[in-house]
Amino acid sequence: MPLRLHNPGAEVHVPDGRAPDAAFVRATHMGIGAHADDLELMAFHGIAHCLATPGWWFAGVVACDGARAPRSGRFAALSDAELRDVRRAEQRAAAARGRYAVVFQLDHASPAAVAAAPALVDDLVAVLDATRPRVVYTHSPMDRHATHVGVCAATVAALRRLPADRRPAQVHGCEVWRSLDWLAERDVVRLDVSGHDELWRELLACFPSQTEGARPYGRGALGRAHANAVFSEPRAAGGTGATWLAVDLMPLLRDETLSLEAFVRERVANFEAELGELLAALPRS
Repeated sequence: MPLRLHNPGAEVHVPDGRAPDAAFVRATHMGIGAHADDLELMAFHGIAHCLATPGWWFAGVVACDGARAPRSGRFAALSDAELRDVRRAEQRAAAARGRYAVVFQLDHASPAAVAAAPALVDDLVAVLDATRPRVVYTHSPMDRHATHVGVCAATVAALRRLPADRRPAQVHGCEVWRSLDWLAERDVVRLDVSGHDELWRELLACFPSQTEGARPYGRGALGRAHANAVFSEPRAAGGTGATWLAVDLMPLLRDETLSLEAFVRERVANFEAELGELLAALPRS
């Protein structure tokens, strides 16, 4: 049965030219991001480990058209339509470098993603049902970028519409526009991305419209990942390598009455409780 997506401009790209249905079924890990380049930041753990593991394949989903992004330098004069086309081509280049099984570019406008619009949720249901990945990476619901939070909400809504036996075993809400190093120990997920620095630089270099000039994502991502590893555990030796942080979103699938807002408030409360325990142990003055 052909995959039906809402937008006429939606694209399904298979880098190695395999038939789409065959590409879909081999996907084991999936990143669902808002914009071209978000997958390569938040879901790099899946990309790198799929490249290194026979039988594992990464599939990417880009929800938005990216037409309203900031632009500078040689891209400053591009119209929204021209920037959209540039960013789509950049995402294809990254998918080729990362040997993705498939990349879906759904072509929704950012306001639709911010609102977790029904059409976006429908498209995500169709993609997830066609691919059935074991692991899903999406944005953290604590992200600073409203479009990222909307895509997280749409992803959770789509996963809840799948039958239990078609849902992934793991769903990670990954940091991008807000670090997750503040999370309580019980809530943080540490994704090991050690040993893949050069691949990471190469993938992010596929997006010059976003990385040239004021947004050196490669330097920022590697710096954060190495800092996450160094400062992960104050009571133990080590701290080498690189770590990307996420929050486990599976509680939202186990309890479908749990709202995203309540989920976030629980994480904040857990942080407050952990900090409170440290402060309560101090001598009373």
